[in-house]
Amino acid sequence: MTLELPAGSPQLDLPWIITFGPLDDEEEWEPVVCGPYERAHALALAQHVVADEDLMAVVEPLLPATSIEQIRGEISVAQRLASEEADEIDDVLDDDAEHDHDHDHEDEDGHAALEPPSEAELKAAFARISARLTA
Repeated sequence: MTLELPAGSPQLDLPWIITFGPLDDEEEWEPVVCGPYERAHALALAQHVVADEDLMAVVEPLLPATSIEQIRGEISVAQRLASEEADEIDDVLDDDAEHDHDHDHEDEDGHAALEPPSEAELKAAFARISARLTA
């Protein structure tokens, strides 16, 4: 699961993290957060880790907030988006209950499989991320 961003979005250049967690609520273990990575590396790593296991991976940008107000603003936006998403899910579930259809689907995100980055590629990306954060 990740954000779909338009080309040129400033968030594409941010460092990204991956949160791995249980796929269902029956498993009880704390999620594991990894990163920061460049977005393409985060997506590839997440895809390969969850391919062989029953895990959920959330890939999201790491927001370098520099003030309390900015943090509170991000929390407010996240809360608003979660509320809107819950409303959309309810609408979809209502629609699905009315329509019983059976057809094949492509993979969830519709993206081609990405090759996982090498250790050297990840280390080079860490250096680039560090340079962006300290510039």
